[in-house]
Amino acid sequence: MARYSGPVCRLCRRESMKLFLKGEKCLTKCTLERRPNPPGMHQQRRRKVSDYALQLREKQKARRYYGVLERQMANYFEASARRTGVTGEALLQRLEARLDNVLYGRRSDIPSMAVRPGDTVSIRERSREDQIFKDLATWAKSQSVARWLQTDPDKFEISVLQLPTRDQIETQVNEQLIVEHYSR
Repeated sequence: MARYSGPVCRLCRRESMKLFLKGEKCLTKCTLERRPNPPGMHQQRRRKVSDYALQLREKQKARRYYGVLERQMANYFEASARRTGVTGEALLQRLEARLDNVLYGRRSDIPSMAVRPGDTVSIRERSREDQIFKDLATWAKSQSVARWLQTDPDKFEISVLQLPTRDQIETQVNEQLIVEHYSR
């Protein structure tokens, strides 16, 4: 499976905002605070930003935040455009409902699998003894979880109560610009 494996702090600097791609490390030790300019040799130049550039930056921000490739993002947009309702909200719902997003980026068999209301995601019995999952269970007890999910750290389970609405999605993405970008 293809996946970006380069420096992720560079992506945060490119988008000029914290994408929290390193998790807790972004709160304590972030290069965006030390070097707020975009990466590259000519980052100091200021140009008038076109509408296309704004749309492209917003799409790239969403792609990087959710960890999807270009073709996957295009497929999600096409599927969202076919649905009735607001296309941008449907796109964000599809991205939020990915299994790897529900599990907060932990490994799974098929990370792009969509979860539905009523689904319960759990960790295998033999994997529950691993230290990473024990740490995850103690971390989950102290953290707040999205309102459209319900966790049971003792059973190592996450239940999907409903699909998220736009006000429940905390991503700072302007989905209308993404829709405009793909509608060209």
